[in-house]
Amino acid sequence: MKDMMSYKGYYGSVHYSDEDGVFHGKIEFIRSLVTYEGRDVKGLRKAFENAVDDYLELCAQEGKEPEKPFKGSFNVRTGSELHRKATLFARAKGTNLNKVVAEALEKYLPT
Repeated sequence: MKDMMSYKGYYGSVHYSDEDGVFHGKIEFIRSLVTYEGRDVKGLRKAFENAVDDYLELCAQEGKEPEKPFKGSFNVRTGSELHRKATLFARAKGTNLNKVVAEALEKYLPT
């Protein structure tokens, strides 16, 4: 994945500030703001991993469940006509809208 790192199931962005001369990023796909920076790629990678570890440790200390980047549910805004078509399709197939959307995504996305 371009401009992203992964560690322990978390994803971090990779950006460069020419003005500051640093690489920087944040843990993506969670609500908490967790940032990191480094002077070079190796330093950025280490800072990202430390940020994830620190986040997980802080959650444990506070007795909080850490946010997961992908919970398995999301809202999709399709417009009323596509919503209607998908719902009627699901009904005709004897299934539900969630199953139709999941199957469509499985067919559309590469493995």
